[in-house]
Amino acid sequence: MQSTTSNITVDASFDRSLNQFGFVTVILCILTGFSAALLPLDAPAGANATDTERLAWLAENMGSFVAGWVNQIIAMLSLSGFFLAIALRARHVAPLRVILAVGAVAMATMAFAIPKFMAIWTIPMLTEASVTGGSGSEMAETLLPLLNVSIPFSLYTSFDYLGFWLYALFAVLMMGAVDRIDKLSTITAASLGLFGLGFHVALMLLLTGVIGAADIEMVFGITFIPLLFLLLVMLAIFRRDRTPLGG
Repeated sequence: MQSTTSNITVDASFDRSLNQFGFVTVILCILTGFSAALLPLDAPAGANATDTERLAWLAENMGSFVAGWVNQIIAMLSLSGFFLAIALRARHVAPLRVILAVGAVAMATMAFAIPKFMAIWTIPMLTEASVTGGSGSEMAETLLPLLNVSIPFSLYTSFDYLGFWLYALFAVLMMGAVDRIDKLSTITAASLGLFGLGFHVALMLLLTGVIGAADIEMVFGITFIPLLFLLLVMLAIFRRDRTPLGG
């Protein structure tokens, strides 16, 4: 009896810590989202910029470019933590789904970490080598176009879309595991479902040739809209549940 009571107490304490953690991750997601609107991630012309224009822009704005991608790293880690908190809240409801979902988030985090680390490590050095004409400049001129951060089929963005697909897989796994005990929980499940299923529909449209490369950013961007609702709803849930009843 004493052991059971102790386990319940530990579980309740973990839940409070988990909800506090989730609350902080949502705040970080919102703050980094606002910061992203102020920090550049690529040359102003984006995917339409020539390699020469992008190189010149990078050489002149490297500090802002790196700051923008450091902000993206924080945003990505915050979003992964947010999804982790959602998953662990359902650990007693659907433990197998939670294990698979946590695995998807872990792989997504690694997929995102690779290109974002290249943005703050590799691209600045490639730019310097290319501009100065020093050692490795020929290799830099070859690699920089491959690491284009705007074209949806570059090596760089391919890792990003892999990460987004794994996030969508997480959403599909978790949409049926969320307890629908109130309206907020129902909206949470619906938001997860709309994002997860919507992304996979967009992916099928791309793979079957219904949409082309020029439409990727717009079509896939639409599928991310439910995540905005998910963040706001979970902010309310985490805030409600992070303290004991009556606390």
